[in-house]
Amino acid sequence: MLNRKYIIVKSAWVSSLTILLVFGLNVYGQKTAVINNDVYKGIKIGDQVWMLENLNAGNFRNGDPIPEAKTNEEWINAGKEGKPAWCYYENKNENGVLYGKLYNWYAINDPRGIAPKGWHVPTDAEWSMATLFLGGEDAAGTKMKSPSGWTHDGNGTNESGFTGFPAGSRDRFGKFDYVGHVTYWWCATAYDKDFAWYRVIDEVPWYVYRTNFYKQNGYSLRCIRDSKP
Repeated sequence: MLNRKYIIVKSAWVSSLTILLVFGLNVYGQKTAVINNDVYKGIKIGDQVWMLENLNAGNFRNGDPIPEAKTNEEWINAGKEGKPAWCYYENKNENGVLYGKLYNWYAINDPRGIAPKGWHVPTDAEWSMATLFLGGEDAAGTKMKSPSGWTHDGNGTNESGFTGFPAGSRDRFGKFDYVGHVTYWWCATAYDKDFAWYRVIDEVPWYVYRTNFYKQNGYSLRCIRDSKP
């Protein structure tokens, strides 16, 4: 079993947890968590602490590997069978550096847990709390988007510090699309037996919208810190 240790890093010039102010919101430290040598940062939005980057984990919390599905056949079969799977956009490892992994919903909802200890997959309600704090869905998109990387003048202000990059998606048939244009994040909440809730930010318009679609699709994941880690 992998030993995944989560740390809060203290500043050399502050004796307690460093709190930086970015556009009036609290950023927790320079390094919040280390997972399989991946370092994750955290951002405080209201009463919530969100990871600053999309998850890039290839194992469940207990150390079991999450199957990688490179071919369309592997991706389609995993979805049909309701089994977890992940991939990099266009199966290129370098895309994982900026965008993290794309997961089907069966991976993010697996009982072994995809989120690190002390974190969890956000529910539909928790996502709504974040966008409400940022002024509602119409206002939150620009504040959550990165200031670079978006096409068609779609860059955001990143006023929230959330730093959402346009990671694209993989549909249930294995097709990759929309990198540079759109980003999608799963919610833990199912809509019905086939669909689950997620959030989308498009290049334009700039709002965050709430919708649901096939659980077989591949979207990004942002984890949220447990209220009592």
